[in-house]
Amino acid sequence: MKSKKLGINSRMIHSGEFENQLGSATVPIYQTSTFLFENAEHGARCFSGEESGYIYTRIANPTINALETLVADLESGAKGIATSSGMAAVNTVYMALLSKGDHMVSSAAVYGPSRVVMEQHWSRFGVESSFVDTSNIEEIKKAIKPNTKLLYIETPANPTMDITDLKACVEIAHQKGIIVVVDNTFCSPYLQRPLEMGVDVVLHSMTKFLNGHADIVAGMIVTADATLGAKLRSIMVTLGCNMDPHQAYMVIRGIKTLGIRIERSQASAMKIARFLESHPKIEWVKYPGLESHPQHELAKKQMDGFGSMISFGVRGGFEAGKILMDNVKVCIHAVSLGGVETLIQHPASMTHSKVSAEAKRLAGITDNLVRFSVGIEDVEDIIDDLDQALQKVKL
Repeated sequence: MKSKKLGINSRMIHSGEFENQLGSATVPIYQTSTFLFENAEHGARCFSGEESGYIYTRIANPTINALETLVADLESGAKGIATSSGMAAVNTVYMALLSKGDHMVSSAAVYGPSRVVMEQHWSRFGVESSFVDTSNIEEIKKAIKPNTKLLYIETPANPTMDITDLKACVEIAHQKGIIVVVDNTFCSPYLQRPLEMGVDVVLHSMTKFLNGHADIVAGMIVTADATLGAKLRSIMVTLGCNMDPHQAYMVIRGIKTLGIRIERSQASAMKIARFLESHPKIEWVKYPGLESHPQHELAKKQMDGFGSMISFGVRGGFEAGKILMDNVKVCIHAVSLGGVETLIQHPASMTHSKVSAEAKRLAGITDNLVRFSVGIEDVEDIIDDLDQALQKVKL
């Protein structure tokens, strides 16, 4: 079956080829650490690279490879590299593409740990970084130095929902030989495929939308170029941050419903965003589908939908937001996102708590910012839940 001829929902079901020796309708779980060789010569050929047989699950595994093939297909990429977590994917990218004396430009409003690990740990090994408002292309141009090797973008940004023009980034970076990496977690390949816009590497926390059920932790890297993919895989294998086969099976199962989950949640997100925008106790709302979003037109051009992530500010600041979060009954007060359940959290004190106060200020991560991940519950129940919790906020 030529999956490239199929629509994306069909590819979610049928991509990800595997050696089907017994006619299994789903990808089997190869829950093994090691694989048998036919003989000594076969083992030697596998280790030398002359033959592509399986050796050890840290290096490769049929279940994991099926997932890697599936996500690479959905992202229109050459190679997929599955990792044990989203942060394992981030650190694999950093280690593979940055060396002592190199410089990275990144989105100021990026997933908190992606920034903290760079500023607090990779800096110890001589890697420099600048975090800027990448939704402003001029800020990217100003931040680039002669030693800049990597442009690391998250769009929509976490948690501000700012959107960066990926084609413009690619044009600027590639003129200077800079590799462009995009964290595509908020969109998934269902809504955005950065590699099709010229980006070099895409990564995901598959814990979120791709798996979608808040029951595993996983990451994925996809490259546009097979050679770059081989370089990144080598680092992943060396770091030992490989995925577990059962983990891979769970994500494959989750991806089968990605399209219908996103369609449901983003339809609800639009209704919720409009409700919040009209509520007297809400100061501001950032959702790409709203005409009030600064990059609304770019979102329409760059994305295939507006997604299900919303950020908003409650009048009365952090204390008012705390009252809201403490009083929701349907929405779950927890971090993470992209699951079937609606989640609400406070980035300044949670996911981005280790980012410095000044960095948060410059990134637009205010004390009253609430991050809201819309699930697939009945939208009326979510709106009613927010409304009754907001009634408890006294201005």
